[in-house]
Amino acid sequence: MNKEFEFVIGLEVHLQVKTESKMFCRCAADYFGQKPNSRVCPVCLGLPGALPVPNALAVKKCLSLCLATNCQINKISKFDRKNYFYPDLPKGYQISQYDLPLGENGFLEFDVDSDSRRVRIRRIHLEEDTGKSMHTNEETLLDFNKSGIPLIEIVTEPDFVDIEEVLAFAKRLRQTVRFLGISNADMEKGQMRYELNMSLRKVGSQKLPQYKVEVKNIGSISVLEKVIKYEFERQADILASGKLPTQETRGLRDLSGKTYSQRIKEDADDYRYFPEPDIPPMHFSDEYLEEIKSTICELPQARKHRYVFDYKLEPDTAEVLITSKVRSDWFEEAIEKIKDTALIKEIAKWLIKDVNAIIKEQKLKLSELKFTPKQFSQLVEMLYQKKLSGTLAKQVLAEMNSTGDEPEAIVNRKGLSIMADETELIKVIKTVFKDNANVVGDTKKNPNAAKFLLGQVMKATKGKADPAESARLIADLLSKE
Repeated sequence: MNKEFEFVIGLEVHLQVKTESKMFCRCAADYFGQKPNSRVCPVCLGLPGALPVPNALAVKKCLSLCLATNCQINKISKFDRKNYFYPDLPKGYQISQYDLPLGENGFLEFDVDSDSRRVRIRRIHLEEDTGKSMHTNEETLLDFNKSGIPLIEIVTEPDFVDIEEVLAFAKRLRQTVRFLGISNADMEKGQMRYELNMSLRKVGSQKLPQYKVEVKNIGSISVLEKVIKYEFERQADILASGKLPTQETRGLRDLSGKTYSQRIKEDADDYRYFPEPDIPPMHFSDEYLEEIKSTICELPQARKHRYVFDYKLEPDTAEVLITSKVRSDWFEEAIEKIKDTALIKEIAKWLIKDVNAIIKEQKLKLSELKFTPKQFSQLVEMLYQKKLSGTLAKQVLAEMNSTGDEPEAIVNRKGLSIMADETELIKVIKTVFKDNANVVGDTKKNPNAAKFLLGQVMKATKGKADPAESARLIADLLSKE
């Protein structure tokens, strides 16, 4: 990338709210995969005389996101008409919010390489989604099932200074709305979409550029990254030639991230905003806002930091654990009442590696495992207390997921407890030495030969030998050879 210029980036994020019905009517919100135009009524089709009624749950969920992102709440808020013509907007205007959004002047914290960052949020408002246009060579088809779906828009300040910040913010925001149950944020279904506002300036300059390019309808975080890289090169080439990039709205050509010009960028005046006459202003009491605040769970950023500082987990491990609230809650239940941070680390390691391997291999959800978090922590504790070797623990874990039995019962039934008799273990080691005399001789020149001998001991005992104790005894016996 051209080192003469740096990013100035802001994001607009559109988020479909998880509700049973649409924003201003009683049509079912489960439009995805349904027959085109089967989830419509006079309200979401914008027919004359149809009156909108706001969805109270959508308003509540939007307020919860405002509070979770430290926004100031406008206790008196209203809906406005945003006027523009587009085929998938049947009314000729969109019911949105303009000067009194539900929340403004907030921020979201996230991490980049274990460094905490903060991006300011200018506003969060609630509106209705548009319909869907499907273009062919000869015609445009319209499906209004999506028209009227509750939509939250989050607008950031232009605070991002590199790609890593943008991607980390996007991921943390998605985790946050999922933790709060606001949206499933399934990007493949269009439930979370990004609009990139980007310009470049000379490195070291503190002034905002004189132009802004908007790229709409970015449907994945990976494509968002590609768009930023493409636009940087495109805009840098224009600036290097002494020209100023056009302030415009651009669309995506494909998933490669390449963009093309759509239209000159509109200003707010072009939309002719005015108060929605059919919906009275909304008033929120302190008691109502406190009630919403009390339902907000511990958010992913705070939970990650607690894992790092209280449990001494590595930041990358903590990040994996907060990927979803289901996984994080499962981990929380597994470590409940455990004080030993070393044991907690072991539980985290086994959850991320071995439990996740079972889930992937058998194509399960975490909730479909036959063992409970408590049973899992009991198994790891047996390993931690050296009652089991790692090999045996893996066998017990597989049996737990097959039967749902307690780990101790499986160990007793299958005779999987670790070999505790040192005399018996020494006998096994000596037999291994005898069967591998050449390797024993090589240990004086090749220290790795001892690892081979350890592997043979584990094989001979079917994983019942303690690896650390076996390694100690092998070293002791080798010193006497």
